[in-house]
Amino acid sequence: MVLPEASELIERVALALIQRKERMGTAESCTGGLIAAACTSLAGSSQWFERGVVSYSNEAKTELLGVPAALIGLHGAVSGEVAEQMARGLVAHAPVDWALAVTGVAGPGGGSDAKPVGTVWLALMHGRSRVRVWREHFSGDRHAVREQTVRAGLQALCDALEDRDS
Repeated sequence: MVLPEASELIERVALALIQRKERMGTAESCTGGLIAAACTSLAGSSQWFERGVVSYSNEAKTELLGVPAALIGLHGAVSGEVAEQMARGLVAHAPVDWALAVTGVAGPGGGSDAKPVGTVWLALMHGRSRVRVWREHFSGDRHAVREQTVRAGLQALCDALEDRDS
């Protein structure tokens, strides 16, 4: 089910990608494919949505996206470095122009003092160029953290696409 607030963002993303003849993909951990599901809820999304990779475990991040295990060991799976490498890995392994990656602690457990529940890192790539890597601290239960992550990722992608129109 698509979040009502996300529907408008998805339509804007779709329009911008179709106009450019570009495609996107997602590399998701804490959202478990919710961003891809939101994107593909729009009829005709096959014109602009290429694929989504759910890399929930550290092994999946390494095997599917090429994130070095040493990088995960050094920074932890919930880090800007890993989010960026997830996005880079998707761009390297898939025919996408845009990659949106997310990794975080959705809760209710798994948090720490350094990375409390609600900590999410997002990365956005266009081609092989880093557009943005940032951290969010969301509040609420697991469902709320995941919903806020979907919205934040789609909003950043929408903003980046619309900035390119200027």
